[in-house]
Order: sequence, then C-alpha cells, then structure tokens
Amino acid sequence: MMILVTYDVSFKNDGGPKRLRRMARLCQVFGQRVQYSVFEIEVDMAQWTELKNQLMGVMDPEEDSLRIYYLGSNWERKVEHIGAKKAMDLNGLLLL
Repeated sequence: MMILVTYDVSFKNDGGPKRLRRMARLCQVFGQRVQYSVFEIEVDMAQWTELKNQLMGVMDPEEDSLRIYYLGSNWERKVEHIGAKKAMDLNGLLLL
C-alpha cells in the first residue's frame, strides 16, 4: 500500500533538529522524499505498523505534527505529478 507521510517538527527547544533528522531517516528507509518533510512510502501492513510506531516514538506530540494519508494499493490513479524532480518508480527494477 502507498502512504503519504508529512511531518512538522518544532524547533522551540534544542531537541527539534535531532527529531527532524530522525524522522527523515526513518521515512527514507521505506520510501522517497518528494518534498522537504513529505515522503511517499510503499509498505505492507507489518512494515507500516513498525514504521508508524517508530515515528510516534521520535516525535513530541505536544510540539510536533505527523499527518498520514493512506492512498492504498491503487495509488497511481490518485497521484499526479507536474514539474521537475520526477519520482522514482517504487515498483520498478532496482540496480545496485
């Protein structure tokens, strides 16, 4: 399933920059960054449960915001991209 994850981390205290970096690193494991704090993530339910728990463990719910959009398995019809920075095909061939 495809999930769009967005977050906003407060810099009101010293821990903000560290939380911001940790949120990004967690999201990059499973998906691709499409904007500064926006990630397209394609995972199965078990992977998503683990990632969501980790993200919730990093964020400060009193200061930070995490928004999750469930696009499902037929997400290609729901996403339109216009402009630069073409998205990577998450289902395509990966060469290492």
